[in-house]
Amino acid sequence: MLKILKYSFYDLMRSRWSYVYFLFYLLLGVVLLFLNNDLSKAVITLMNVIIILVPLIGTIFGVMYYYNSREFTELLLAQPVKRSSIFLGQYFGVATSLSMSLVIGLGMPFVFYGIFNSSAIWDFSLLLVTGAFLTFIFTALAFVIALSNENKIKGFGYAILLWLFMAVIYDGIFLMSLLYFEDYPLDKFSLIATMLNPVDLSRVLILLKLDISALLGYTGAVFQKFFGTSLGLTLSSVLLTLWVLVPTFFIWRIAKRKDF
Repeated sequence: MLKILKYSFYDLMRSRWSYVYFLFYLLLGVVLLFLNNDLSKAVITLMNVIIILVPLIGTIFGVMYYYNSREFTELLLAQPVKRSSIFLGQYFGVATSLSMSLVIGLGMPFVFYGIFNSSAIWDFSLLLVTGAFLTFIFTALAFVIALSNENKIKGFGYAILLWLFMAVIYDGIFLMSLLYFEDYPLDKFSLIATMLNPVDLSRVLILLKLDISALLGYTGAVFQKFFGTSLGLTLSSVLLTLWVLVPTFFIWRIAKRKDF
């Protein structure tokens, strides 16, 4: 699996799209630092971009890489190599390369700006870690979708629908539920609903770390009480890790049983 991971990683690092992805974040970091003298404001702006863009890029890249490398994958399947090793290696190669483009692209301008000498270093670090988690999560979900659908159009359609649901539709349903059932105690419901969506969970963690939980509105106090504690942060990290492990398990299971 490590050899396939290395091949997928180097293959993507040679791809022009990886450089475009890297340069986008590099330029984004430079522009934000040029426009904002306050590093905390720059981190908040980056959060709004990363929460939406990183899942979309991870989903599209995951599906695109699977379908474009289909012929090479069939060649590997003819060799004495486990199916699970092939697809898990490809998945980790794609997710690692995208995460490195994100971390290095955003990290370089902030390092030169002096982030290590600023109190915003921990906020920025949490932002990068959250972005890496979202990359691994949505790349894994993209591989699950691609493995489950031979038709490219269906695969891309389901992948975009997944991102749209997680990033936009889910929040709308969540807010409508809060408004409709406002006469009932919604503390536990709000916590559970947030945990079931990695995008919302990542957003809440970053907002609480920046100490601007008032932006969370109705459920801000609930989130501050739970996620603001060390137990809440630990549990949130565990949940994000589970969001990576569960789709990875499905990749292994589908690849093992799928008839290619």
